[in-house]
Amino acid sequence: MFAPGIASLLALADQRLPSGGHVHSGGIEQAITEGLVTGVASLERFLERRLRTTGLVTAGLAAAATVLSHSPDAPVQLARLDAEADARTPSPAQRLAARAQGRGLLRTARAAWAAPSTTLSWSDLGARPHHPIVLGCACAAGGVSAEGAALAAAYLSVSAPSTAAQRLLALDPVSVAAVTVRLGPAIEQIAAAALLGWPATTPVDRPSHPEAPPLPTRGGTNVLSIDFDLLPDDSDPLLDLLAERHAAREERLFAS
Repeated sequence: MFAPGIASLLALADQRLPSGGHVHSGGIEQAITEGLVTGVASLERFLERRLRTTGLVTAGLAAAATVLSHSPDAPVQLARLDAEADARTPSPAQRLAARAQGRGLLRTARAAWAAPSTTLSWSDLGARPHHPIVLGCACAAGGVSAEGAALAAAYLSVSAPSTAAQRLLALDPVSVAAVTVRLGPAIEQIAAAALLGWPATTPVDRPSHPEAPPLPTRGGTNVLSIDFDLLPDDSDPLLDLLAERHAAREERLFAS
């Protein structure tokens, strides 16, 4: 028996999804320019570093968005989460990139699903929400669990930059794919770590959305609210600096 929403999860983690992610390199283009990434070995180190910082933060935000999509005051909660995403993204260039990708994914999600839940519409997210928040809401719409949303976000933090590096350095596709596979256990570890601090709440009824999977539980009770202070807030000054330098360039292949 397949887990609920597994097909939706695969689609949302697919780089071919028309959400605009293919025009963003996740800092790889600037890292290559500055000689930080020169081949497969240095690419793997860069991706692991990005996974354990940006990947952890986006995994936490996506998972939280999945849960909060079902809360009675979902629009208010998601607006707060969007502000928390801003606070956890020090680089203005990275904030712009996250919102650009969020807008792209929002268009696709709106075409695929009527709404994230019975308490939240796509228009409630605004015109340019952060990408992990849209990802979490799309997971809610597709019946994917919060754990699945965290896994998708962690995976995308690695897969998008690796694809960009392959194009920019003309790397062997097999070697790059092997890097992603080797990072698989770390991706799963980061996705799990993104949910470790979630508190237990009082029992609540399961959301009425027909495709909604069982809610995450802590201590035998359902989680329908999030302590925002417990969301991951790891950052990497190097990635912030690369993003700002990339944004200041006149000639570039990728938007970020």
